[in-house]
Amino acid sequence: MTRIEWSASSKIHRSISHCRTTDIDSRQRPSEPQQASPPTLLQPNFFSFPLSLTTTMSFRQPLRCCRTGLQTARVNAACRAPAARAYSSQQSNPASVGKLAGLAVSSAAVAFSLTMAYNYYKRPDNVAKLDMVPNVVAIETGGENWDPVHAREQDDAQNPMRIRMATWVTNMQDHIVKGLESLEAAAPPDGEHPPATFFRDHWIRPSGGEGSSCVLSGGRVFEKAGVNVSIVEGKLSKAAQAQMRNDHDSIPLSDEPLPYFATGVSIVIHPRNPHAPTTHLNYRYFELANPKDPNGEPLAWWFGGGADLTPNYFYEEDAVHFHQMLKDACDKHDAAYYPTYKKWCDKYFYLPHRGETRGIGGIFFDDLTTSSSIHGDKKPSRDEIFEFVKSASSAFLPAYLPIVQRRHTQKYDDLQRRWQLVRRGRYVEFNLLYDRGTKFGLNIPGARVESILMSLPEVARWEYMTPLGAQGSGTREEELINVLKTTHDWIK
Repeated sequence: MTRIEWSASSKIHRSISHCRTTDIDSRQRPSEPQQASPPTLLQPNFFSFPLSLTTTMSFRQPLRCCRTGLQTARVNAACRAPAARAYSSQQSNPASVGKLAGLAVSSAAVAFSLTMAYNYYKRPDNVAKLDMVPNVVAIETGGENWDPVHAREQDDAQNPMRIRMATWVTNMQDHIVKGLESLEAAAPPDGEHPPATFFRDHWIRPSGGEGSSCVLSGGRVFEKAGVNVSIVEGKLSKAAQAQMRNDHDSIPLSDEPLPYFATGVSIVIHPRNPHAPTTHLNYRYFELANPKDPNGEPLAWWFGGGADLTPNYFYEEDAVHFHQMLKDACDKHDAAYYPTYKKWCDKYFYLPHRGETRGIGGIFFDDLTTSSSIHGDKKPSRDEIFEFVKSASSAFLPAYLPIVQRRHTQKYDDLQRRWQLVRRGRYVEFNLLYDRGTKFGLNIPGARVESILMSLPEVARWEYMTPLGAQGSGTREEELINVLKTTHDWIK
């Protein structure tokens, strides 16, 4: 079993231990020193191997040998940026390659990876610890707190987009975790709930992929919060291709299974106080590989994502602030983004059987690529669209945390708590009945159900013919229902 544990708010530490023959449960506190052996380790990062995009032999085996041969060093970072697995070639059968050819390629790959890592990413003031999991790298950040600016500095435009997006979402995960834990630690004692920290569960997908699920529960501010990153690869069958074409017309239909890669970050936060709203974020990247392209260019690719707010009690100033932050991020790239994606969000997060939206919206988009109709004649590059995704996701904490800071200390009574649980029931209904990501994930063989259902609250409520929010009652509960019955333009 692979396990990662996060420390208290002052230090965040990650420890992964892996052995080919025995699974090891490794728990380690940041204050406990690790024995390091000379020479000083290299500083790894997401480096690309262009040759691996054009050859049929995977470089994973020589890279694994290279990494397991390096000695680990003391890790003492205030916030880490764990790198993600870089799936740059298909899994191959070593038996299909001659022994001599395999040995030659393996030796060359080891030498190449060491040389590239040293020359391109060396930082003498840092010592890195390599997690002993194939193709998983942990990066020492030198004790600096991560923020989106640091992630931009780590980004390398020469890397494939799959690696760049995986770098971004893993950094974003640490950024969000740190922000939520900071608010938890600063919350005044309530005599019942201690400040909570995140538990990180790192998982490996046997059929191809991995991820990290960070979950907090039972906190003073947040009753439950989940921040999940996934990096997966596999083969998309002809039937699956046809199904995905219903929502993504950029997918070509092939008679052969096509390799795919997908990575993303998904966040759902359920505060304890009924006056503090639930929120959701998701940003993702998908590409369908073209095995016949010598340059490794995918057959199809797109970005998707967005963020939205789901209050239990309506505060117009909260809605305006949340939408203004998202609009500002969108307007940096295209003035058409916010109004279009705001309408898409209102349409997507809608419960037809209730006749109401899930919340007060935000932005939502999918299948965003160079040829998307929203761009007209502009035709932005993949790099330019990626910059928009980075801006939009970076706006999340400034949009959400000030609202929670205003609301989490407000007084509330049993009736307001009861209403909160009823509204959570609506949230569950949408996720299980209509959310495409949830339904898609649950239909994948071998899917990690714990991560897929991470978005659900720990406690929800369904009342038969509940009187709460009834029309004509003149209550604040009714006020919310009336807001959710129609869409609104929050930015005048």
